[in-house]
Formats: sequence, C-alpha cells, structure tokens
Amino acid sequence: MLSPTDLSSKENVVTSEVIRADSKEDTEANPTTIPPPDFPEGGLRAWLTVLGGTMVTFCTFGVVQSFGVYQDYYTRNSLSEHSASEISLIGSMQVFFVFAVGLPAGRLFDAGYFHHCLLTGSAIYIFSIFMLSLAEPHHYYQNLLSQGVGMGLGMGIMFIPSLTVTSHYFRVKRSMAMGIVIAGSSLGGVIYPVLLNNIFQRTSGFQWGVRAVAFIDLAFLIIANSIMRTRLPPKKNQGDEGRATVRTVLTDVPFVIYTVGSFLVFWGVFVPFFYLQLYAALHGVDPIFTKYSITIMNASSIFGRTVPNFVADYYGPLNVIIPSAIISAGLIFGMFGATSIAGVAAFGVFYGFFSGGMVSLVAPAVGSFVTHHDLSDLGIRIGVLSFTLSFALLTGNPIAGALLTSRHLWHRPLIFAAIAVFGGAVCHILVWKTISRRRKSTKI
Repeated sequence: MLSPTDLSSKENVVTSEVIRADSKEDTEANPTTIPPPDFPEGGLRAWLTVLGGTMVTFCTFGVVQSFGVYQDYYTRNSLSEHSASEISLIGSMQVFFVFAVGLPAGRLFDAGYFHHCLLTGSAIYIFSIFMLSLAEPHHYYQNLLSQGVGMGLGMGIMFIPSLTVTSHYFRVKRSMAMGIVIAGSSLGGVIYPVLLNNIFQRTSGFQWGVRAVAFIDLAFLIIANSIMRTRLPPKKNQGDEGRATVRTVLTDVPFVIYTVGSFLVFWGVFVPFFYLQLYAALHGVDPIFTKYSITIMNASSIFGRTVPNFVADYYGPLNVIIPSAIISAGLIFGMFGATSIAGVAAFGVFYGFFSGGMVSLVAPAVGSFVTHHDLSDLGIRIGVLSFTLSFALLTGNPIAGALLTSRHLWHRPLIFAAIAVFGGAVCHILVWKTISRRRKSTKI
C-alpha cells in the first residue's frame, strides 16, 4: 500500500523539471539569487541511504500491504464475532497514523531530528509488534491498540523522514530514487503474506507468525539506523513567510481540487488489498493458491512503483497518475472475476501494477503546484495533502466493510471503491489544463 504508499512534508518529491524551471525564473528575476545546492545524484552514501529507506518501507508499508492476511484470519478465526468493518478498522488505523503523524515527523526532520525520529519510531514499532504477538483471541481492543495504534504511530514517526532523506542526494533522479524506496513496501508485501499464511496454519501460529515478522523487522531497522545519513543542513524557521505560504495553499483552488481527487483515490484504492484474499477464499478458490493472492498483487506493484516513476521523470507525474487512476478504477470491477486461480492471478498482476504507479506518484505530482520560487510552499502542500489522505485511509476500508455486511454483498464495496477512484481521476483531469498553463508546460 502505502505505500501504500508515499508522502512527505519536504522538497524531496519535486521533480527535476520543476526545480530547473523555478530556478531559471528566479534567476532571471533576480540575478543575485543563490542557486540551489548541487546534488551528487549517486555515490556510496546516497545509495546506502536509499537502501536503508527501502528497508524501512519494507518493514512498515510492507506490513500494511499484508493486512489482507490479518483481515482473513481475524474474520474467520480469532475475531470472528466482529464485523468486517470493525476488523478493517485495525488496518485503517495503521495507515491513518502513518500519514497523520507524517506532518509533525516531517517538521522534526526539517529541524534536524532525522535520527531521533528513526530510532524512536523503530523502538515504538518493534515493541508494538511484540505486544501484538501477545494479544489473546477474541480481545479486539488488544489488536486495535497494538496493531492499529502502536504500530501505526511507530510507522508514522519513521516513514516520512526515511522517504524524505533521499532528497538530500538526488534531484534529476529523484522520482527514480523515491520509487526504489517505495518499492520496498511492495517487496515486504510479497514476503510477509507467504510467511504469515504458512505460520498461521500451525498450532500457536498467530503468535509465532507475528514474532517472526518482528525479528525480521528488528534486524532490518537496526541496519537502516546504521547506514542512513542526512547531507543538507536543517532548514531555518521561515517565520512570517511560512505562515503566508499556508494561506497561499489554502486559497489555491487547483491544489484544493487535486487534494480532493487524491482523497477520493485513496478512499477506494486499497479495498482490494484488504479484501482480495477473503474474497477468493469465500468463492472457493484453491486454499493453497489463495494464501498467495496478496503476494501476487504486491509483487506486481514492485514494478508498478518503479517503472511509472521512471516514466514520470520524463513526462511528468500528473500525466502518469491520470491514466493509472482510470485504469485502476476499471480494474476494480475485474475483482468480480477473481473466482478462480486464473482470475485471482490476472487481477493481482494488473491491479498491483497500475494501482502501485498511481499511489507512488501522488506526492511527486505536488511539485507541479508549487508557486514559490524558493519552494517554500512545497512542504506545507505535501503536509496538507498527507494529513487529508490520512482520513481517506482511516475511513475507506471500514466503509467498504460496512457495505459488505455479514451477508458478503461484494458488489457494494467494489462499486464504492471503483467510483471513488474514478472520481479522483476526474478531479485530476480538471486541474491538468490549469496547471499546464500556470507552468507553461505539459510536463506536469
């Protein structure tokens, strides 16, 4: 998911075209303007930081994108007395905190507290996973507090700073580097479902399945804390200028429409990630294959979160998001055909790819809306977008669960998800022409 995934309150996601255009305009207006800092665009420290960021997303959003396994297990076993909507709230709480906490975590990163965020988030996250392994069956509040609140808070504190720090090393290759980091979430989403599904089937499987995840995450997070480094100095307080930027963002109609569109996209895009395994299991698909359904979708999204980002460096992120959203909306209806091995596999491959590309580019596209030459409004724009999307992620899957009901009326949540994603695409189309005129370019 996530990944899943994919916002930060920094200038890490603005595309190279935006920076070059803004720098050129600013230099022409004021010849004494200090040029932006040089970026190494690679090197050992840069790629080690990217590797560390990939490990963090592997441990955080990789677990989020594996929640479909928990949804299936809770619904049919340990929390069977609770509705699908109540159970999905656990996973939705996780993603909510990732994005909601991202705003203050991003500001702490700006102030120079990157390692503090990474270490604190890692500690809270690992502690919460071990607490989840101690949760007793049919004690809903224990799962909600440990998995929904505790793990979500830990993810939120370290996720955005880990994503942002890559911007210290890359400008031209920024979308590609960001795509590699985000792809870690899909890789985690490939491995964790296989691990959990196989261990859950054994005696005391839930406890040791969760602990296995905890030990893997502990090892990766220790490595990530050791190899990730910042390069640029902390930002200074901008005072009145920062407050003026907030007013600018709140009165920028195209950006508001883009935010509404992104809210609608995130409202529905993760429904298949939460419910595909349960859908396949209840429709008689081979149980051995069913436990790999989430893995197939996440494996495809590895390519969906790298290839579109590479294309976006050349054509602009918004130009890639729009067709990806339209295709994803149509593919959601294809989940009705996931009633056989071939149907589940086909849906997982195509939906994983196109939804991954759409989700991973929501943040880079914000760079197209920047109006300040010094990029001082970029951070608050991404912060506002991130905070808004947290509520879409908090409510989208529980709404789908409520529409599903105990009678498993699958057409209702799938139609809801498809309409939401398509509505988001329409909003993005509406702002495309305005932004292309503003930037005097179609590469947006």
